[in-house]
Parts: sequence; C-alpha cells; structure tokens
Amino acid sequence: MGFLISVKLGHSLDPIIIKLYRFFLKNHNINPNVFTALGLIFAYISCLFIAMGHNIIAGFALLISGIFDLLDGAMARVSNRVTSFGGFFDSVLDRYSDLFVLYGIVIFFIKRSELIYCLITIIAIIGVAIIPYVKARAEAASIKCNTGILERPERIIILLIGLFFNLLSFAIMVIAVLSHITVIQRIVFVWKESNKNKI
Repeated sequence: MGFLISVKLGHSLDPIIIKLYRFFLKNHNINPNVFTALGLIFAYISCLFIAMGHNIIAGFALLISGIFDLLDGAMARVSNRVTSFGGFFDSVLDRYSDLFVLYGIVIFFIKRSELIYCLITIIAIIGVAIIPYVKARAEAASIKCNTGILERPERIIILLIGLFFNLLSFAIMVIAVLSHITVIQRIVFVWKESNKNKI
C-alpha cells in the first residue's frame, strides 16, 4: 500500500517536474541527490523543533522533507539520471530521516516526563528500522517484497497529522502498532513466496 502511494505520488509529479526542469533547472546541472540530501536536512530540522516542542514548525519542516523525497526520484526520471547509486543513497538517507524524527519525539516525551510514550516511541523506532531490513533480506533471497500496511508515505502522513493537530501521542501509538504489523505482513509474504519456490 505504502509502495503504491509512493509510486503514484512520484509519477503524478512528473509533468510538473518536467516543466520546472525545463524552465529553471536544465541549465544548472543539479544532481537529484541534492534533493535527497535536502530532505535529510529538513528532517533533522524537524527533529530539533519536535524536541523543543514547536510541533507546527516541525510539521512544516517534515512536510518539506517529504516533498524533497518525492522530488529526487521525479528529478532523476525527467533528467535521465536514474542510477543504482541514487536509489541506494535515497534509501540510506531515508532511514536517517526517519530515525531523526523519531528520536526527536523521544526527547519531546522525555522533557514532558511522559515515559510511557517514550517506550512506545522506542517500540515504533524498532518497527520502523526493521521494515526496510526485512525488505532487504527478502530481496537478497530474490523475493521482491513491497507489501505492508505502513511504509514511509503513511508514516509521514500520520506524523504530520500528529504534529499539526497536537495528536503526537496518538500518532506514535499508531506507528508503533502498524510498523510491527507491517513487519509481520512481510515475514508472512516472504514465507509464502519461499514455499512457492519450493514447489
């Protein structure tokens, strides 16, 4: 589901990106990886503002980070710069971005002495970290694994709702639960695919 959202959003932006690229960026030779790095920077900014309790500002920073995350892939496609390293670089920096934001939430709850939500956020961090690991291990076994209810687009949307509407506690509980459900979904999927290959 998350994979489909990401793909649909990314490709739906292509016509807009093509126009922007032709009018503003074509002669500047900007590497799509620059957008990937900018996404990481704004995720870190979001982390800092979450830790300070400025959730609205943090939400806008996270939104900008998510936009850059969509732009890098679209830019790579329209400028014919799709590379294996670009995909690898994007994936690595996405993990940093995810963890920056979640660690900011841990600090936010520590400052408020809400230790139960600190624990829930740590549970969410574990789930979020394992989701791409399961996918990587599946692909190492030649099984394409994009299944699961909670991928990165959904996580960002849930966090944005939590930040903008003062529902961060609820948002992190949802992520904690759904991230581990996604891990289970992927494990079951890989198990089924592995059994198919034995037949």
